[in-house]
Amino acid sequence: MKILLVCLGNICRSPMAEGVFRQLAEQRGLDWQIDSAGTADYHVGEAPDRRAQRASAEVGIAIENLRGRQVEKSDFTRFDWILALDRANLRALQSLAPAGHSARLGLLLDPFLEGREPEEVADPYWGEMEDFRACRAQIEQAAEKFFARTGRLQKNPS
Repeated sequence: MKILLVCLGNICRSPMAEGVFRQLAEQRGLDWQIDSAGTADYHVGEAPDRRAQRASAEVGIAIENLRGRQVEKSDFTRFDWILALDRANLRALQSLAPAGHSARLGLLLDPFLEGREPEEVADPYWGEMEDFRACRAQIEQAAEKFFARTGRLQKNPS
């Protein structure tokens, strides 16, 4: 399975999501390719926000070596899933997607995953440290459900 997690600048939500997804895949012994990107080019080459690094480190996830990058056209055929952290970035992905792409696009907090109306992972960038922790916790919950759901789909394709 190949998963790309996407937010706007790729320095807060999506690198935290990449770290969470990598940790869960490793814990489950899954050889999944997990990456993150932004729809904008604001922070290409930059490390994640220090608060995102700290919120991740508090639960044993190291993201300081990740670097921001922008979504590329090739991502739409390279990844099985491209999960946006909010609706604005999902719309941006939908407009960037080339015709005939193979990736499944959706929100990380999709009703498929959560069993309720889609929600967005709030951007903690302008907030305080507790906003980064809340964001990480929300991502952790969604990631657990994604792994549980996709695992069932792989075993029972109906």
